[in-house]
Amino acid sequence: MSLKFCFIGAGNLATHLSKALYKNGYAISQVYSRTKLSAETLAANLNTEYTILLKEIKNADIYFIALKDSVIDEVLSQIDFRNKLIIHCSGSLPLSVLSKYSTNYGVLYPLQTFSKNRKVDFNTIPIFIESNSKENEYSINKIASEISNNVSILNSEKRKLLHISAVFTCNFVNHLYAISSEILKSKNIPFDVLKPLILETAQKVQEIEPQDAQTGPAVRFDENIISSHLKELEGNKNYVELYNSISKSIFEHHKKQ
Repeated sequence: MSLKFCFIGAGNLATHLSKALYKNGYAISQVYSRTKLSAETLAANLNTEYTILLKEIKNADIYFIALKDSVIDEVLSQIDFRNKLIIHCSGSLPLSVLSKYSTNYGVLYPLQTFSKNRKVDFNTIPIFIESNSKENEYSINKIASEISNNVSILNSEKRKLLHISAVFTCNFVNHLYAISSEILKSKNIPFDVLKPLILETAQKVQEIEPQDAQTGPAVRFDENIISSHLKELEGNKNYVELYNSISKSIFEHHKKQ
């Protein structure tokens, strides 16, 4: 494996993806990040060099773009990729955003939540790829298949819907965990008491459809319980609005079933 990879970005996704590639024998020739600590830390883990200056980005065979969607154009417009293969890792950006920076481009999107200091098994992570040519598709698929046993080709439109679903499934649900934790802390109750419930809820949807797994007062819109809960939450307008909105959504969804 003589290909040299450059990682543009050193956040959560870049950290896990680059480490998985490095573990599988790929050479990471350089890491770029605006933040010195992030770039330096990741480069040390990959036994490579880093830079915080775009003008110092060196030639590579493949460039992985793992940046916030909002800064991709600003950053990439300052780099000469010399028509080498560039790959973005975003769930929401279309393939076409890379077309003005190289004649060779693609997507490698791992569907998982990443935190820098938490280990993940990349072999089990679904990876969705897309490219502008069959040749590039072959190259990206080969790389993805080295680190995951679950690689699929998915176009930009479907990948965006997948990303939206992932936001509902992961980010929104985790936010609800955070709210639950705050509510419990107000009465000195540890969040740990909810963990068996969280696990069982997650395990149920491995076996049955999510709508069939739904329980609670909102399914039948039990007004006595819902009103009681809303009264308890009166001190926080945002929690009241969120509880109301989700309860109505659950009820309306189950009326259709």
